[in-house]
Formats: sequence, structure tokens, C-alpha cells
Amino acid sequence: QVQLVESGGGSVQAGGSLRLSCAASEYSANTYPMAWVRQAPGKEREGVAAIDDSGTTRYADAVKGRFTISVTSAKKKSLYLQMNNLKPEDTGVYYCVADTRWLVLPSDKPADWLHFKYTGQGTQVTVSS
Repeated sequence: QVQLVESGGGSVQAGGSLRLSCAASEYSANTYPMAWVRQAPGKEREGVAAIDDSGTTRYADAVKGRFTISVTSAKKKSLYLQMNNLKPEDTGVYYCVADTRWLVLPSDKPADWLHFKYTGQGTQVTVSS
């Protein structure tokens, strides 16, 4: 079992930056993929960015060049999402997800990250124009 706790959300104007953090509870193995997914008001949840401990990173087309995902690999892993040049369409609840069933990222498709085994409680990001 892995517990995930997000922090760092808030309200910014378009063009601004935010950095999200996710603290994972200690787990017997520290090699598993993690990702960020988000859900905008009235829309379906979507994958944003994913990473594994081999250094592989993947991004949804909507955030490429603006967002950077990173992770610290330890017994208690920490996941980050640096978000620059934020747009109003980036508004939503951002969730940290993880899946201990895999050693590396199992899919390059953002839709597949939605099926990761563990999900945090989410943190709100609001971008005003």
C-alpha cells in the first residue's frame, strides 16, 4: 500500500508558475512509475506527465515544453511537477498517481496513466486570464 499526499496548488495568473509536490509513504521497493493526472471542471480526468526511475519521462501534448516532471528515488519517494507559462485551460484538480505493479513506465499513453493503482487526494490549481 502506498499513500500519496499532494501539495503546492494555488491560484496564479496566466503566464505564471507553480510547483506541485507529492510525498509517497514508505514502500518495500522504491522503483515504480509515478505520474500526474488532472481533472478540469466538467471534463474527464486526463494524464499530464509520467516518470519512472530509469529516467524516462513522458508528457501530454498539451503541456510539452511548459511542464517538467521529476522524482527523488528513496524509500519515501517525492514526485514534483514544475508548471511554467500556465494557461487558464490548465485549471483543475491535480492528482499524484503511482503503480507498484511495474518497475518502469508501462505505457507512453497519457490515458493509461489514469489506471495507476494508487491516487492521492488532489490539489487545486486555478489559472486566471
